[in-house]
Amino acid sequence: MVMMAMKNKNLFSEYGNQSCYDEMFDQSGKVRPFYERLYQQFSKMGAKELADRNFLIQSQMVKQGITFTLYGENLGDISAERTIPFDLIPRIIPEKEWAFLEKGLKQRVRALNHFISDVYHEQNILKDGIIPRKMIVTNPYFLPEMVGLDVPNDVYVPLSGIDLIRNEKGEYYVLEDNLRSPSGMSYVYKNRSLMKRLFPELFFDYRVRDIDQGLNDLLSSLRSLAPHHKKDPLVVLLTPGVYNAAYYDHVFLAQEMGIELVEGRDLAVVDQKVYLKGIEGLRQVDVIYRRIDDEFIDPLAFRSDSVLGVPGLMNAYRAGEVALANAPGTGIADDKAVYAYVPDMIRYYLNEEPILKNVPTYMLSKPEEREHVLRHLPEMVVKERTLSGGYGMLIGPKASELELKEFAAKIINHPERYIAQPTINLSSAPSLAGERGAAARHIDLRAFVFMGKDIRIAPGGLTRVALKEGSLVVNSSQGGGTKDTWVL
Repeated sequence: MVMMAMKNKNLFSEYGNQSCYDEMFDQSGKVRPFYERLYQQFSKMGAKELADRNFLIQSQMVKQGITFTLYGENLGDISAERTIPFDLIPRIIPEKEWAFLEKGLKQRVRALNHFISDVYHEQNILKDGIIPRKMIVTNPYFLPEMVGLDVPNDVYVPLSGIDLIRNEKGEYYVLEDNLRSPSGMSYVYKNRSLMKRLFPELFFDYRVRDIDQGLNDLLSSLRSLAPHHKKDPLVVLLTPGVYNAAYYDHVFLAQEMGIELVEGRDLAVVDQKVYLKGIEGLRQVDVIYRRIDDEFIDPLAFRSDSVLGVPGLMNAYRAGEVALANAPGTGIADDKAVYAYVPDMIRYYLNEEPILKNVPTYMLSKPEEREHVLRHLPEMVVKERTLSGGYGMLIGPKASELELKEFAAKIINHPERYIAQPTINLSSAPSLAGERGAAARHIDLRAFVFMGKDIRIAPGGLTRVALKEGSLVVNSSQGGGTKDTWVL
């Protein structure tokens, strides 16, 4: 009788109303129309059956080696390797909503690409006082080696990962721009594959937009960068190797796009050209999709102790004999202080009003903004400008008195290193909490944008879930999970 009751328990019977915007339920607790069929199907199945299916999914992920490496307090210390928890209740985005996001994302990436090109050439945006020059030229991601260097088709960011959130009213905001080497695309495709296998009936009921074209769009963007407009370029993915946190991501993308997965030792530079070493001899490489940070890509140009990169790679790049994606130095636009100026970039370069909003951002190098943040620190999220993945971050409402005190001291000692934002109660969505049924968990969305001859976006992207109750940190590096994202 106990087992029968557990099997028949409605998945949503204990799902409570939230103080934030809920993706599936409106404020009165009524199911939003575009979730109705999914709600009915999952309610009929019950918590026990869904928990069993979830167990099958996690087993498949282990067998397929779909893993992510977690690090300790020191970022170089590997603490664990695990599967990214997959939540089998999908997130649904209606067609009109996605069309709005798509338009805003294209506008934003176009402006960011203009900005990167400008700061490495004429620097008009600095001359006109739109962005403080000091913020750029003293930035650790600004590469003097890129000044005056023309990149293929003037495309600096063939792949971007733009993180979106919703506030309490359901309005979308851009939280971060990830332009160096955004990770997570492989999980978008694996999530979809797992969902189709376990819930084929749902894909008959819903007209979900296909995502397979996204990998072709990425490959097209990479191929379009080939020097001398080569028709059949050799494209490779340069990985730091098996110990990198996102190594599964590298392997998956290389396999699915049909390109070579290489490490630095597999490449050689001869007469300012890059070659792939193999049993058939040397083959000239035209495009390198790199998943290695700027400082490690070439020990002759940057860190001399790097064993991950390729000696002489930057000389070949300057000579126009190889393309790098994303271009070195794009991290200048990842800076969390530069982020605050993206709406100004859109107006400056495109002469348009921003479609997607920024989260209000305080620049702690400004005394009056710093004082305001210090007075309201328990209400703020504070981020170290050049870190990502949830590191170097304070979430004021969740912090202890000691943590608040320690972070206040950091801000006072080095205000230029930090920005602050008011805490936004991220939207929530139902997530499977074992046989107890569904529970509300906060989510965000990483949209993947491909820039080549035109700009394309993979429908949906990666919904990330803060699996700990009440947590606002969704990053995989901090223990977050993922959902399949359906665009209707």
